[in-house]
Amino acid sequence: MRVLQNLEPSLVFQYFEEICGIPHTSYNEKQLSDYCVAFAKEHGYAYEQDSIGNVIIFAPATRGYEHVEPIILQGHLDMVGDKTADCPLDLEKDGLQLSVDRYHIRAKGTTLGADNGIAIAYALAILSDNNIPHPPLEVVFTVREEVGLIGATYIDLSSCKAKRMLNMDSEDEGILMAGCAGGIRVLSKIPVDRSTKRGHYCTLTLSGLLGGHSGLEIHKGRVNAIVTLGRILQTLDTKTTFGIVGLVGGTKPNVIPKDSKATLIVPAEELENFKATVAQLQADLSAEFGTVDPNLTLLLDIDESEEEVELILDNNSQKRVLAMLNLIPNGVQSMSADLPGLVETSMNTGVLALTDDGDHLIVETSIRSSVPTAKFAFVEKVQQLASLLMGYTETSGDYPAWPYARESKLRDLCIKLYKDQYDEEPQVDIMHAGLECGIFSAKIPGLDCISIGPNLKDVHSPNEHLSISSVQRVWEYIKGNLAAK
Repeated sequence: MRVLQNLEPSLVFQYFEEICGIPHTSYNEKQLSDYCVAFAKEHGYAYEQDSIGNVIIFAPATRGYEHVEPIILQGHLDMVGDKTADCPLDLEKDGLQLSVDRYHIRAKGTTLGADNGIAIAYALAILSDNNIPHPPLEVVFTVREEVGLIGATYIDLSSCKAKRMLNMDSEDEGILMAGCAGGIRVLSKIPVDRSTKRGHYCTLTLSGLLGGHSGLEIHKGRVNAIVTLGRILQTLDTKTTFGIVGLVGGTKPNVIPKDSKATLIVPAEELENFKATVAQLQADLSAEFGTVDPNLTLLLDIDESEEEVELILDNNSQKRVLAMLNLIPNGVQSMSADLPGLVETSMNTGVLALTDDGDHLIVETSIRSSVPTAKFAFVEKVQQLASLLMGYTETSGDYPAWPYARESKLRDLCIKLYKDQYDEEPQVDIMHAGLECGIFSAKIPGLDCISIGPNLKDVHSPNEHLSISSVQRVWEYIKGNLAAK
Protein backbone atom coordinates (compact mmCIF):
# COMPACT_ATOMS: atom_id res chain seq x y z
CA MET A 1 0.00 0.00 0.00
CA ARG A 2 1.28 3.43 -0.92
CA VAL A 3 1.82 5.88 1.93
CA LEU A 4 -0.02 8.66 0.02
CA GLN A 5 -2.72 6.41 -1.41
CA ASN A 6 -5.66 8.05 0.34
CA LEU A 7 -4.71 11.65 -0.46
CA GLU A 8 -6.37 13.83 -3.09
CA PRO A 9 -5.71 14.73 -5.85
CA SER A 10 -4.84 11.06 -6.20
CA LEU A 11 -2.91 11.34 -9.48
CA VAL A 12 -0.69 14.12 -8.16
CA PHE A 13 0.18 12.21 -5.01
CA GLN A 14 0.62 8.96 -6.90
CA TYR A 15 3.27 10.50 -9.13
CA PHE A 16 4.84 12.39 -6.23
CA GLU A 17 5.27 9.15 -4.28
CA GLU A 18 6.75 7.40 -7.31
CA ILE A 19 9.18 10.30 -7.76
CA CYS A 20 10.19 10.10 -4.09
CA GLY A 21 11.00 6.44 -4.58
CA ILE A 22 13.61 7.27 -7.23
CA PRO A 23 16.99 8.71 -6.13
CA HIS A 24 17.35 12.13 -7.77
CA THR A 25 19.84 14.34 -5.99
CA SER A 26 21.76 16.82 -8.15
CA TYR A 27 24.02 15.09 -10.70
CA ASN A 28 22.13 11.88 -9.93
CA GLU A 29 18.92 12.55 -11.88
CA LYS A 30 19.30 9.97 -14.67
CA GLN A 31 16.81 7.48 -13.20
CA LEU A 32 14.15 10.15 -12.80
CA SER A 33 14.92 11.62 -16.22
CA ASP A 34 14.50 8.16 -17.78
CA TYR A 35 11.29 7.69 -15.79
CA CYS A 36 9.86 10.84 -17.42
CA VAL A 37 10.91 9.62 -20.85
CA ALA A 38 9.22 6.26 -20.18
CA PHE A 39 6.10 8.17 -19.15
CA ALA A 40 6.12 10.13 -22.42
CA LYS A 41 6.51 6.93 -24.46
CA GLU A 42 3.72 5.18 -22.54
CA HIS A 43 1.32 8.05 -23.20
CA GLY A 44 2.32 8.57 -26.81
CA TYR A 45 3.85 12.03 -26.39
CA ALA A 46 6.76 13.40 -28.39
CA TYR A 47 9.75 14.15 -26.22
CA GLU A 48 13.39 15.26 -26.16
CA GLN A 49 16.06 14.14 -23.71
CA ASP A 50 19.51 15.67 -23.90
CA SER A 51 22.87 14.27 -22.84
CA ILE A 52 22.72 15.56 -19.24
CA GLY A 53 19.12 14.50 -18.60
CA ASN A 54 16.93 17.53 -19.35
CA VAL A 55 13.56 16.39 -20.70
CA ILE A 56 10.93 18.18 -22.80
CA ILE A 57 7.53 16.53 -23.35
CA PHE A 58 5.21 17.91 -26.02
CA ALA A 59 1.44 17.44 -25.60
CA PRO A 60 -1.14 18.60 -28.17
CA ALA A 61 -4.07 20.75 -27.12
CA THR A 62 -7.28 19.16 -25.95
CA ARG A 63 -10.39 19.65 -28.10
CA GLY A 64 -11.39 23.30 -28.35
CA TYR A 65 -7.96 24.59 -27.27
CA GLU A 66 -6.08 24.01 -30.51
CA HIS A 67 -5.78 27.73 -31.24
CA VAL A 68 -5.04 28.88 -27.69
CA GLU A 69 -1.49 30.13 -27.20
CA PRO A 70 0.78 27.29 -26.01
CA ILE A 71 2.33 27.33 -22.55
CA ILE A 72 5.41 25.85 -20.93
CA LEU A 73 4.98 23.99 -17.64
CA GLN A 74 8.34 23.87 -15.92
CA GLY A 75 10.08 22.35 -12.91
CA HIS A 76 13.40 20.73 -12.04
CA LEU A 77 14.19 17.06 -11.51
CA ASP A 78 16.90 17.31 -8.86
CA MET A 79 16.60 17.72 -5.11
CA VAL A 80 18.95 18.76 -2.33
CA GLY A 81 19.93 15.60 -0.46
CA ASP A 82 20.35 16.35 3.23
CA LYS A 83 19.68 14.08 6.19
CA THR A 84 19.96 13.78 9.94
CA ALA A 85 23.14 12.37 11.46
CA ASP A 86 21.44 9.09 12.40
CA CYS A 87 19.67 8.49 9.08
CA PRO A 88 20.98 5.28 7.43
CA LEU A 89 19.79 6.10 3.89
CA ASP A 90 22.19 6.74 1.03
CA LEU A 91 20.37 9.39 -0.97
CA GLU A 92 22.45 8.60 -4.05
CA LYS A 93 20.99 5.08 -4.06
CA ASP A 94 17.90 4.91 -1.85
CA GLY A 95 14.40 6.27 -2.23
CA LEU A 96 12.81 8.40 0.47
CA GLN A 97 10.71 7.08 3.35
CA LEU A 98 7.55 9.18 3.42
CA SER A 99 5.30 9.90 6.36
CA VAL A 100 1.97 11.71 6.63
CA ASP A 101 0.40 13.53 9.52
CA ARG A 102 -2.92 15.31 9.48
CA TYR A 103 -1.67 18.27 7.49
CA HIS A 104 1.75 17.56 5.98
CA ILE A 105 3.95 15.13 4.10
CA ARG A 106 7.52 14.62 5.31
CA ALA A 107 10.43 12.27 4.68
CA LYS A 108 11.85 10.32 7.61
CA GLY A 109 15.28 11.72 8.42
CA THR A 110 15.87 13.39 5.05
CA THR A 111 14.86 16.24 2.82
CA LEU A 112 11.54 15.60 1.09
CA GLY A 113 12.47 16.87 -2.35
CA ALA A 114 9.08 18.49 -2.87
CA ASP A 115 11.41 21.22 -4.12
CA ASN A 116 10.78 20.43 -6.93
CA GLY A 117 9.23 16.98 -7.10
CA ILE A 118 5.75 18.39 -6.61
CA ALA A 119 6.09 20.34 -9.89
CA ILE A 120 7.00 17.15 -11.74
CA ALA A 121 4.02 15.40 -10.13
CA TYR A 122 1.63 18.21 -11.13
CA ALA A 123 2.83 18.09 -14.73
CA LEU A 124 2.67 14.31 -15.08
CA ALA A 125 -0.82 14.27 -13.54
CA ILE A 126 -2.00 16.83 -16.11
CA LEU A 127 -0.44 14.89 -18.98
CA SER A 128 -2.02 11.61 -17.85
CA ASP A 129 -5.58 12.92 -17.43
CA ASN A 130 -7.41 13.39 -20.73
CA ASN A 131 -10.26 15.19 -18.97
CA ILE A 132 -8.18 18.27 -18.11
CA PRO A 133 -8.60 20.94 -20.82
CA HIS A 134 -5.40 22.68 -21.87
CA PRO A 135 -3.66 24.44 -24.78
CA PRO A 136 -0.60 22.89 -26.45
CA LEU A 137 1.83 22.04 -23.64
CA GLU A 138 5.61 22.08 -23.61
CA VAL A 139 6.59 20.43 -20.33
CA VAL A 140 10.21 21.16 -19.46
CA PHE A 141 12.05 19.26 -16.73
CA THR A 142 15.60 20.41 -16.00
CA VAL A 143 18.48 18.86 -14.06
CA ARG A 144 21.07 20.27 -11.65
CA GLU A 145 18.97 23.28 -10.70
CA GLU A 146 20.06 23.13 -7.08
CA VAL A 147 23.75 23.39 -7.95
CA GLY A 148 23.61 26.53 -10.08
CA LEU A 149 20.73 26.16 -12.60
CA ILE A 150 23.04 24.09 -14.79
CA GLY A 151 20.33 22.19 -16.65
CA ALA A 152 18.46 25.37 -17.58
CA THR A 153 21.70 26.93 -18.80
CA TYR A 154 22.51 23.88 -20.95
CA ILE A 155 19.08 23.04 -22.38
CA ASP A 156 18.24 23.66 -26.04
CA LEU A 157 14.76 25.22 -26.25
CA SER A 158 14.70 25.71 -30.01
CA SER A 159 11.83 23.20 -30.34
CA CYS A 160 9.64 25.18 -27.95
CA LYS A 161 7.13 27.58 -29.51
CA ALA A 162 5.45 28.91 -26.37
CA LYS A 163 5.92 32.48 -25.20
CA ARG A 164 4.28 31.84 -21.83
CA MET A 165 5.71 29.81 -18.94
CA LEU A 166 4.27 28.62 -15.65
CA ASN A 167 7.19 27.73 -13.41
CA MET A 168 6.08 25.61 -10.42
CA ASP A 169 9.13 26.03 -8.20
CA SER A 170 7.80 28.55 -5.66
CA GLU A 171 6.99 27.57 -2.11
CA ASP A 172 4.30 29.90 -0.82
CA GLU A 173 0.70 29.56 -1.91
CA GLY A 174 -0.84 32.93 -2.62
CA ILE A 175 2.44 34.54 -3.65
CA LEU A 176 2.95 34.94 -7.38
CA MET A 177 6.67 35.22 -8.04
CA ALA A 178 7.42 37.68 -10.83
CA GLY A 179 11.18 38.07 -10.48
CA CYS A 180 14.18 36.59 -8.71
CA ALA A 181 17.77 37.20 -7.71
CA GLY A 182 20.76 36.07 -9.71
CA GLY A 183 23.50 34.01 -8.14
CA ILE A 184 27.00 32.60 -8.35
CA ARG A 185 29.14 30.16 -6.37
CA VAL A 186 32.66 30.82 -5.18
CA LEU A 187 35.08 28.05 -4.21
CA SER A 188 37.96 29.33 -2.06
CA LYS A 189 41.13 27.34 -1.47
CA ILE A 190 43.61 28.41 1.19
CA PRO A 191 46.92 26.48 1.23
CA VAL A 192 48.09 25.14 4.58
CA ASP A 193 51.27 23.62 5.99
CA ARG A 194 51.56 21.22 8.90
CA SER A 195 53.75 20.51 11.87
CA THR A 196 53.54 17.99 14.71
CA LYS A 197 52.09 18.52 18.17
CA ARG A 198 51.73 16.33 21.25
CA GLY A 199 48.42 16.29 23.06
CA HIS A 200 45.01 14.70 23.46
CA TYR A 201 42.82 14.04 20.45
CA CYS A 202 39.60 16.08 20.72
CA THR A 203 36.47 16.42 18.61
CA LEU A 204 34.44 19.62 18.81
CA THR A 205 30.99 19.27 17.24
CA LEU A 206 28.43 22.02 16.63
CA SER A 207 25.01 20.56 15.88
CA GLY A 208 21.25 20.81 16.49
CA LEU A 209 20.82 23.81 14.17
CA LEU A 210 17.86 24.38 11.87
CA GLY A 211 19.82 25.08 8.69
CA GLY A 212 17.61 25.73 5.67
CA HIS A 213 17.44 27.30 2.22
CA SER A 214 20.03 30.03 1.79
CA GLY A 215 17.72 32.05 -0.45
CA LEU A 216 14.36 31.68 1.27
CA GLU A 217 15.54 31.67 4.88
CA ILE A 218 18.75 33.70 4.93
CA HIS A 219 16.89 36.64 6.49
CA LYS A 220 15.75 34.62 9.51
CA GLY A 221 19.10 34.93 11.27
CA ARG A 222 19.62 31.20 11.66
CA VAL A 223 23.02 30.10 12.92
CA ASN A 224 25.52 29.18 10.22
CA ALA A 225 27.41 26.19 11.61
CA ILE A 226 30.59 26.90 9.62
CA VAL A 227 30.91 30.59 10.41
CA THR A 228 30.02 29.93 14.05
CA LEU A 229 32.62 27.15 14.29
CA GLY A 230 35.17 29.68 13.05
CA ARG A 231 34.05 32.07 15.76
CA ILE A 232 34.32 29.33 18.39
CA LEU A 233 37.83 28.38 17.32
CA GLN A 234 38.90 32.02 17.24
CA THR A 235 37.69 32.49 20.82
CA LEU A 236 39.45 29.32 21.91
CA ASP A 237 42.62 30.52 20.20
CA THR A 238 42.66 33.62 22.37
CA LYS A 239 42.05 31.75 25.65
CA THR A 240 43.86 28.43 25.32
CA THR A 241 46.21 26.39 23.12
CA PHE A 242 45.31 23.75 20.53
CA GLY A 243 46.18 22.54 17.05
CA ILE A 244 43.77 21.93 14.19
CA VAL A 245 43.88 18.47 12.58
CA GLY A 246 40.75 18.64 10.41
CA LEU A 247 37.57 20.64 9.76
CA VAL A 248 34.28 19.72 8.11
CA GLY A 249 30.86 21.33 7.82
CA GLY A 250 27.81 21.74 5.63
CA THR A 251 26.59 19.83 2.60
CA LYS A 252 25.83 22.29 -0.23
CA PRO A 253 26.83 25.91 -0.96
CA ASN A 254 23.17 26.95 -1.11
CA VAL A 255 22.15 25.29 2.17
CA ILE A 256 22.59 27.05 5.50
CA PRO A 257 24.83 24.50 7.27
CA LYS A 258 23.33 22.94 10.37
CA ASP A 259 26.40 21.14 11.71
CA SER A 260 30.19 21.34 11.68
CA LYS A 261 33.10 19.59 13.35
CA ALA A 262 36.71 20.30 14.26
CA THR A 263 39.25 17.62 15.13
CA LEU A 264 41.94 19.05 17.37
CA ILE A 265 45.00 18.25 19.46
CA VAL A 266 45.01 19.84 22.93
CA PRO A 267 48.07 19.67 25.21
CA ALA A 268 47.51 17.84 28.50
CA GLU A 269 48.18 20.95 30.57
CA GLU A 270 45.46 22.86 28.64
CA LEU A 271 42.63 20.30 28.95
CA GLU A 272 40.85 21.77 31.98
CA ASN A 273 41.04 25.32 30.62
CA PHE A 274 39.88 24.07 27.22
CA LYS A 275 36.87 22.25 28.74
CA ALA A 276 35.88 25.29 30.76
CA THR A 277 36.14 27.61 27.75
CA VAL A 278 34.00 25.30 25.60
CA ALA A 279 31.38 25.09 28.36
CA GLN A 280 31.25 28.89 28.56
CA LEU A 281 30.94 29.13 24.77
CA GLN A 282 27.97 26.73 24.85
CA ALA A 283 26.26 28.92 27.44
CA ASP A 284 27.04 32.14 25.58
CA LEU A 285 25.86 30.85 22.18
CA SER A 286 22.70 29.33 23.65
CA ALA A 287 21.85 32.66 25.22
CA GLU A 288 22.62 34.59 22.04
CA PHE A 289 20.79 32.33 19.59
CA GLY A 290 18.19 30.70 21.86
CA THR A 291 15.28 32.17 19.92
CA VAL A 292 16.36 31.48 16.34
CA ASP A 293 18.19 28.18 16.99
CA PRO A 294 17.05 26.84 20.37
CA ASN A 295 18.64 23.39 19.98
CA LEU A 296 22.19 24.58 19.36
CA THR A 297 24.61 22.08 20.91
CA LEU A 298 28.38 22.36 21.29
CA LEU A 299 29.79 18.95 22.20
CA LEU A 300 33.39 18.28 23.21
CA ASP A 301 34.69 14.70 23.07
CA ILE A 302 38.22 14.16 24.47
CA ASP A 303 40.32 11.04 24.36
CA GLU A 304 42.03 11.38 27.73
CA SER A 305 43.62 7.92 27.70
CA GLU A 306 47.00 9.02 26.40
CA GLU A 307 48.77 11.79 24.59
CA GLU A 308 49.50 11.39 20.88
CA VAL A 309 51.67 13.14 18.33
CA GLU A 310 49.58 14.35 15.39
CA LEU A 311 50.04 16.43 12.26
CA ILE A 312 48.33 19.76 12.84
CA LEU A 313 48.23 23.08 11.05
CA ASP A 314 51.34 25.08 11.73
CA ASN A 315 50.91 28.38 13.54
CA ASN A 316 50.79 30.54 10.40
CA SER A 317 48.33 28.24 8.62
CA GLN A 318 46.03 28.12 11.65
CA LYS A 319 45.91 31.90 11.80
CA ARG A 320 45.02 32.10 8.08
CA VAL A 321 42.32 29.43 8.40
CA LEU A 322 40.72 31.20 11.35
CA ALA A 323 40.92 34.52 9.50
CA MET A 324 39.13 33.02 6.49
CA LEU A 325 36.29 31.59 8.59
CA ASN A 326 35.88 34.77 10.62
CA LEU A 327 36.25 37.41 7.92
CA ILE A 328 34.32 35.93 5.00
CA PRO A 329 31.01 37.84 4.63
CA ASN A 330 27.96 35.78 5.51
CA GLY A 331 24.21 36.33 5.76
CA VAL A 332 22.16 39.29 4.53
CA GLN A 333 24.43 41.97 3.09
CA SER A 334 21.78 44.49 1.94
CA MET A 335 18.02 44.93 1.72
CA SER A 336 16.21 46.31 -1.31
CA ALA A 337 15.51 50.03 -1.26
CA ASP A 338 12.80 49.60 -3.90
CA LEU A 339 10.86 46.66 -2.41
CA PRO A 340 10.64 46.86 1.41
CA GLY A 341 11.32 43.54 3.09
CA LEU A 342 13.15 42.00 0.13
CA VAL A 343 16.71 40.79 0.64
CA GLU A 344 18.78 42.33 -2.14
CA THR A 345 22.17 40.68 -1.61
CA SER A 346 23.23 37.77 0.58
CA MET A 347 26.05 35.31 1.09
CA ASN A 348 25.99 31.81 2.51
CA THR A 349 29.09 29.91 3.56
CA GLY A 350 27.77 26.43 2.87
CA VAL A 351 30.66 23.93 2.71
CA LEU A 352 33.84 23.57 4.78
CA ALA A 353 36.52 20.92 4.28
CA LEU A 354 40.01 20.39 5.67
CA THR A 355 41.00 16.74 5.80
CA ASP A 356 43.63 15.54 8.26
CA ASP A 357 46.10 15.05 5.41
CA GLY A 358 44.85 17.86 3.17
CA ASP A 359 47.00 20.73 1.97
CA HIS A 360 44.14 23.23 1.45
CA LEU A 361 41.23 24.64 3.40
CA ILE A 362 38.18 24.56 1.12
CA VAL A 363 35.26 26.95 1.60
CA GLU A 364 32.26 27.09 -0.76
CA THR A 365 30.03 30.16 -0.79
CA SER A 366 26.73 30.95 -2.52
CA ILE A 367 26.23 34.63 -3.40
CA ARG A 368 22.79 35.92 -4.42
CA SER A 369 21.70 39.38 -5.53
CA SER A 370 18.99 41.01 -7.58
CA VAL A 371 21.61 43.61 -8.56
CA PRO A 372 24.33 42.15 -10.85
CA THR A 373 26.97 44.71 -9.87
CA ALA A 374 26.45 43.92 -6.19
CA LYS A 375 26.76 40.21 -6.86
CA PHE A 376 30.14 40.61 -8.53
CA ALA A 377 31.31 43.10 -5.91
CA PHE A 378 30.99 40.38 -3.29
CA VAL A 379 32.73 37.88 -5.54
CA GLU A 380 35.63 40.33 -5.58
CA LYS A 381 35.52 40.62 -1.78
CA VAL A 382 35.93 36.87 -1.41
CA GLN A 383 38.66 36.82 -4.06
CA GLN A 384 40.55 39.59 -2.28
CA LEU A 385 40.23 37.87 1.11
CA ALA A 386 41.48 34.56 -0.30
CA SER A 387 44.36 36.31 -2.04
CA LEU A 388 45.45 38.05 1.17
CA LEU A 389 45.50 34.63 2.84
CA MET A 390 47.73 33.24 0.07
CA GLY A 391 44.79 31.40 -1.55
CA TYR A 392 42.71 31.59 -4.69
CA THR A 393 39.10 31.22 -5.83
CA GLU A 394 37.08 29.59 -8.59
CA THR A 395 33.56 30.62 -9.63
CA SER A 396 30.78 28.50 -11.10
CA GLY A 397 27.02 28.38 -11.57
CA ASP A 398 26.63 32.04 -12.53
CA TYR A 399 23.01 32.71 -13.44
CA PRO A 400 21.15 35.94 -14.19
CA ALA A 401 18.45 37.66 -12.20
CA TRP A 402 14.88 37.55 -13.53
CA PRO A 403 13.82 41.22 -13.75
CA TYR A 404 10.28 42.22 -12.86
CA ALA A 405 8.24 43.03 -16.00
CA ARG A 406 6.07 46.13 -15.82
CA GLU A 407 3.51 44.51 -18.15
CA SER A 408 2.57 40.82 -18.14
CA LYS A 409 -0.61 39.26 -19.56
CA LEU A 410 0.14 35.99 -17.79
CA ARG A 411 0.59 37.75 -14.46
CA ASP A 412 -2.67 39.62 -14.96
CA LEU A 413 -4.43 36.33 -15.75
CA CYS A 414 -2.94 34.64 -12.69
CA ILE A 415 -4.08 37.49 -10.47
CA LYS A 416 -7.63 37.29 -11.84
CA LEU A 417 -7.78 33.51 -11.46
CA TYR A 418 -6.50 33.73 -7.93
CA LYS A 419 -9.15 36.29 -6.96
CA ASP A 420 -11.84 34.11 -8.55
CA GLN A 421 -10.73 30.98 -6.66
CA TYR A 422 -9.68 32.44 -3.32
CA ASP A 423 -11.84 35.56 -3.17
CA GLU A 424 -8.80 37.65 -2.23
CA GLU A 425 -5.86 39.39 -3.84
CA PRO A 426 -2.65 37.39 -4.28
CA GLN A 427 0.70 38.85 -3.32
CA VAL A 428 3.01 39.57 -6.26
CA ASP A 429 6.62 39.36 -5.18
CA ILE A 430 10.25 38.90 -6.19
CA MET A 431 12.16 35.94 -4.75
CA HIS A 432 15.65 36.19 -3.31
CA ALA A 433 16.25 32.54 -4.20
CA GLY A 434 17.21 31.69 -7.77
CA LEU A 435 14.61 30.56 -10.29
CA GLU A 436 15.14 29.20 -13.78
CA CYS A 437 12.80 31.84 -15.23
CA GLY A 438 15.69 34.27 -15.74
CA ILE A 439 17.63 31.80 -17.89
CA PHE A 440 14.51 30.79 -19.84
CA SER A 441 13.68 34.44 -20.47
CA ALA A 442 17.14 34.97 -21.94
CA LYS A 443 16.71 31.93 -24.20
CA ILE A 444 13.17 32.77 -25.37
CA PRO A 445 12.85 36.50 -26.18
CA GLY A 446 9.56 37.93 -24.98
CA LEU A 447 8.80 35.02 -22.66
CA ASP A 448 6.05 35.88 -20.17
CA CYS A 449 6.72 34.05 -16.87
CA ILE A 450 5.17 33.54 -13.49
CA SER A 451 6.19 31.18 -10.71
CA ILE A 452 3.77 29.49 -8.32
CA GLY A 453 3.66 26.56 -5.92
CA PRO A 454 2.04 25.08 -2.80
CA ASN A 455 3.13 25.77 0.75
CA LEU A 456 6.46 24.08 1.35
CA LYS A 457 8.47 24.82 4.48
CA ASP A 458 12.04 24.23 5.70
CA VAL A 459 13.25 23.21 2.24
CA HIS A 460 16.80 21.89 1.88
CA SER A 461 16.61 20.48 5.42
CA PRO A 462 15.38 17.20 6.96
CA ASN A 463 12.46 19.15 8.43
CA GLU A 464 11.09 19.95 4.95
CA HIS A 465 7.32 19.47 4.86
CA LEU A 466 4.61 19.90 2.24
CA SER A 467 1.07 21.06 2.98
CA ILE A 468 -1.50 18.55 1.73
CA SER A 469 -4.38 21.02 1.54
CA SER A 470 -2.20 23.55 -0.28
CA VAL A 471 -1.27 20.96 -2.91
CA GLN A 472 -5.00 20.42 -3.47
CA ARG A 473 -5.81 24.13 -3.87
CA VAL A 474 -2.85 24.85 -6.14
CA TRP A 475 -3.85 21.85 -8.30
CA GLU A 476 -7.22 23.50 -8.92
CA TYR A 477 -5.46 26.80 -9.58
CA ILE A 478 -3.14 25.27 -12.20
CA LYS A 479 -6.04 23.56 -13.95
CA GLY A 480 -7.94 26.84 -13.98
CA ASN A 481 -4.97 28.56 -15.57
CA LEU A 482 -4.75 25.93 -18.32
CA ALA A 483 -8.49 26.12 -18.97
CA ALA A 484 -8.45 29.91 -19.49
CA LYS A 485 -8.86 31.03 -23.10
